[in-house]
Amino acid sequence: MEHVLMATALSSKIKRVRYRISGMDCSKDAAQIERVVHSAEVAPDAVKVSLATHIMTLKVPEVLLPDIEKAVSTTGYLFERIEGEDEAQPEAAHQNPAYRRALWIVVILNVGYGFVEMIGGFFAGSQAVKADALDFIGDGLITFLGLLAIGWSIVWRARSALVQGIFLGILGLSVLATTIWRAVTQTTPDAGLMGLFGFFALVFNVLAVLPLLRFRKGDANMRAVWLFSRNDAIGNAAVIIAAGFVALFGSAWPDLIVALGIAGLFLHSSSSIIRDAQSDLKADA
Repeated sequence: MEHVLMATALSSKIKRVRYRISGMDCSKDAAQIERVVHSAEVAPDAVKVSLATHIMTLKVPEVLLPDIEKAVSTTGYLFERIEGEDEAQPEAAHQNPAYRRALWIVVILNVGYGFVEMIGGFFAGSQAVKADALDFIGDGLITFLGLLAIGWSIVWRARSALVQGIFLGILGLSVLATTIWRAVTQTTPDAGLMGLFGFFALVFNVLAVLPLLRFRKGDANMRAVWLFSRNDAIGNAAVIIAAGFVALFGSAWPDLIVALGIAGLFLHSSSSIIRDAQSDLKADA
């Protein structure tokens, strides 16, 4: 009976609490944070971590917050409670003019090389190189939108994320469609050009990270930068390896398989961002 009364008392004090999470990169990160919150005896429907706005929303009794905060701290992500309707980030590295300049350099490098690699993909006849080029352009444009959204409210950041998600989805579908078409026509790409553009893509990924090195200890958002760079580097390496297999077997399939993999990543990221952005917009409607 005592436990029932306690549970009733706790449920009567349930409130909506939000935290700003720094350093998330993908839906797997959001899911990890939700799992550790569940370990603090929180029901699955009482916590939502948005990949779109990087906001964790809880509907729990205030008394559970210390345990939840302790659990989240074990993930390595930084988090800060949003008091009232205060959505500003006065201490975020994004407010640092030098950091913003570094991000602009990243935007220019990503978009610039993306267009160069896209042209190279047509010359090489490689779907994997074209897909990798779209990855560069997508990263650059998403960073650009992120720069524009600095200081915006959660609603407007969710709208920005929704645009990003739709854009990624369009990229993914375009890569998927053209790759299927190339699978039908079975044109073997130029392995030498594939490997060359894959190598330079890896170089440009390193160059894009260099301007941000000085900020790596000051902001947890840098974790996301390293994860993006790591994922991009894996994609670049996949293009280079695929080029080797194309040269070895004289087949277009290694190129097509890598392109399909990159398209799948685009579509997965797109669906996660769109779903979270829509959820955020409904919650703040």
